[in-house]
Amino acid sequence: MNYSFPKEEKLKSKKCIDQLFSEGKSVSKFPLKLIYTATELPKNVPIQAGVSVTKRRFKKAVTRNRIKRLLREAYRLHKNDVFNTISTSYAFMFLYIGRREPTFEEIETSMVRLLEKFLEKTSITNTPEK
Repeated sequence: MNYSFPKEEKLKSKKCIDQLFSEGKSVSKFPLKLIYTATELPKNVPIQAGVSVTKRRFKKAVTRNRIKRLLREAYRLHKNDVFNTISTSYAFMFLYIGRREPTFEEIETSMVRLLEKFLEKTSITNTPEK
């Protein structure tokens, strides 16, 4: 299994991020929220992902950066669950919506549940009607 998070899989395109926030759907599993949209990605990867932590709740950049690092790490370890089951390409944005600084275990369990919720939601919308 590939547990890396290379540059090609990072969401950096301003145009793509704007489209994500204007047209994207979302799923939540406290303290995480995933905003996603099916899109054409420039690179040959199934998913591009980004992470965000609100400045309003976490004033110190050190704290925000730590939470973002935890989010990226949890996604990196569990992205294969999603990669192996989807057929279209998606843009992801993970938002941390909690009010206190989390532990890695909290982030990881929420990430697993969030990705499962995403797969349930997309499999429902992608199944053809009989």
